[in-house]
Amino acid sequence: MQRLDLKQLLSQKLSPQQIQFIKLLQVPTAELEARIKEELEINPALEEGDVADDAPAEEDTSSDADEDFDNTEDDYAEEEMRRDDDDGDLNLEEYMSDDDIAGYKMQGDGPGEEEERETPIAFTGSLTDSLMDQLGFLNLNEKQQAIGVQLIGSIDEEGYIRRDLQAISNDLAFSQNIEASVEEIEDVLRRIQAFDPPGIAARDLQECLLLQLERRDPDDITEVAEQIIHDTFDEFTKKHYPRIQQKLELEDYELKSAIDLILKLNPKPGGSGGATRVQYVIPDFIITNEEGQLQLSLNARNAPDLRISRSYADMFDAYDKSAKTDKKLKETVTFVKQKLDSAKWFIDAIKQRQNTLLRTMESIMKRQYEYFLDGDESKLRPMILKDIAEDIGMDISTVSRVANSKSVQTEFGIIPLKFFFSEGIATDAGEEASSREVKAILKDIIEKENKRKPLSDDKIEKMLNEKGYNIARRTVAKYREQLNIPVARLRKEL
Repeated sequence: MQRLDLKQLLSQKLSPQQIQFIKLLQVPTAELEARIKEELEINPALEEGDVADDAPAEEDTSSDADEDFDNTEDDYAEEEMRRDDDDGDLNLEEYMSDDDIAGYKMQGDGPGEEEERETPIAFTGSLTDSLMDQLGFLNLNEKQQAIGVQLIGSIDEEGYIRRDLQAISNDLAFSQNIEASVEEIEDVLRRIQAFDPPGIAARDLQECLLLQLERRDPDDITEVAEQIIHDTFDEFTKKHYPRIQQKLELEDYELKSAIDLILKLNPKPGGSGGATRVQYVIPDFIITNEEGQLQLSLNARNAPDLRISRSYADMFDAYDKSAKTDKKLKETVTFVKQKLDSAKWFIDAIKQRQNTLLRTMESIMKRQYEYFLDGDESKLRPMILKDIAEDIGMDISTVSRVANSKSVQTEFGIIPLKFFFSEGIATDAGEEASSREVKAILKDIIEKENKRKPLSDDKIEKMLNEKGYNIARRTVAKYREQLNIPVARLRKEL
């Protein structure tokens, strides 16, 4: 007898409107304008303009702005059935109302005020462009030029060539049918290593530092620095200064001066060449302190005024007055209906995006109110995504999308929202302190330590325990690493 297994599966589909909202929610303010322009280009039923240019300026109420878009599968199916109805009857009144035509105006901190405060996007030449320009000044033959282009293309974002020269030789042979020996490639490489910025096209950190030292005017300290990097590089990376001093027979002042010089060199010369495109941060929220009272506003640059096209609604009007027997006209109106649906959904998604952003930021501001008053990190409260999600009645994934891509402008700088989320640390007083607070204290302890005798993680643990923070040594090590602070041995100075 054959066994029949029955399984019940519960699934939930996302409606096109939900998908639209989720995608827009993740877009930061700096990129939203481009996304809206893209939608305006592909959908002629969506227009940009002042609401006052048209009929009564009432907001489109086709969807509830406070809805959390957590529709059930049945809701989705019902919507699809409505849209895919084959009866051919079009609800014209739905698209001919003044509410739909009037459009939608963003809430912000005042119409037009943000226009003059829009942060520009600056463009600079890339590092590759700069190196290619410098390559053009060399008197190279055709083969050397091809090698140079291949080498520059192999430089990574930090300014290094990490690929083996034999591999580059193979690339030239297979891709360009150019046979170049490692010696020929190294000859061109040496010329590129003389380009700006100093240290560019090095194959490792040791070579990068030596290239920069070679550019300096020769003097006694520079020679000592070169000797340290060339002969005792391993000891230098481990800060074994006594070994270096003994091995090279250096005086105290020589060692200290040479080390100070080396530490001023650039370990990542590619970073000084500039990125192809530099975009300044545009905050999504603005918090101001009005005599001890915090005021929150949403950046008005979140979107321009959007509205449903009047001309598209007029097409429905013409169809309504016609005999409704023209098949081509009916097909046209069906197409227009699809475009209007898409435009309405986009406007609703923008509205829902704005509402979700404000509710999320309002909850964060209430929980971190004391911090926003003066920017003191010790006043940060423990807060996780679940706290905000429960507060505003939304899913954790929704809050996460807001926190991971948005920032707020305060009187003490622009801060990414993810900065405010941290775990809690128990204190002797029976309360919870933010891990941000503990990190700030840990950083302060290390900054004030005697650099000749840096504090170990065990000693830092005891100092934090004495201050009332119940924290283990492994947690001290984790926070120190998150702050990019090296271990005690590597913090030691002469």
